[in-house]
Amino acid sequence: MNDYFQKMVVLIDADNTQLSKLEEVLHEVSTYGRIIVKKAYGNWKKATLSKWEDQIKRLAIKAEQQFDYVAGKNTTDIAMVIDAMDLLHTGMYDAVVLVSSDSDFTPLAVRLKESGIYVIGVGEKKTPEAFCNACDDFIYLEYLTSSTKSSKRNQEKQKNQAQNQIAPKKIQQEDEPEEKEIEKLPDIYEIHSLLRIAYEKYQEDDDDFVNVSAAGAYIKRVRPEFNPYVYGYSKLSEIIRSFPELYEIRKTGGKGRSSVLSYRCKDR
Repeated sequence: MNDYFQKMVVLIDADNTQLSKLEEVLHEVSTYGRIIVKKAYGNWKKATLSKWEDQIKRLAIKAEQQFDYVAGKNTTDIAMVIDAMDLLHTGMYDAVVLVSSDSDFTPLAVRLKESGIYVIGVGEKKTPEAFCNACDDFIYLEYLTSSTKSSKRNQEKQKNQAQNQIAPKKIQQEDEPEEKEIEKLPDIYEIHSLLRIAYEKYQEDDDDFVNVSAAGAYIKRVRPEFNPYVYGYSKLSEIIRSFPELYEIRKTGGKGRSSVLSYRCKDR
């Protein structure tokens, strides 16, 4: 997890955001710090946004009305960009959250980062890669959920998937329907590759162990949209613990000191 931000701004593009995920977005973003400003932008006279009113009121989000001055032109984006720059120049905020799947916000994300602001993007999986990479962190709406009922089942499937990818010559199970279901899951192999790179770059002592938090920060820099829940786990350390054939875990500290969790890659 990144450092706690004292003052955060959340700007929501209502035209490109799932209303059903709005509360979950705020819950997720709140883990990063204290939200000071919450604004949603849209032409609230549109029928497509008619259901937003109740949620906006309940979640204490300030609604910013933006009329469509010309048919077919979305002026909401411009209003959101102007507000973002105005807030930037106050110098009061540590982080800005841009909730949208629209690639038009890529230049805004780049500009905010250039000014030293931490940028968090929130959008659907269809969000262009350029926007995702322009952010320091990116959260996919599809993976936001208030429960993890199938977490244990997914863990076992992901473990089998990774083992098959690491040892491709291993005989596959004969259960074809189950194997097809596994193939539909997100590919965890890249996460193992990134953990290996972090292990090679950030070894902290002569024992060749690497701080799990440091590895997690590295993965976030490379893949801003990384979220352990996508793979059926609650946190990165849980992924590492679930693959004892790949990693050795060490916990230091405790008894009045903060404990530190580290890992070491096993030869394979």
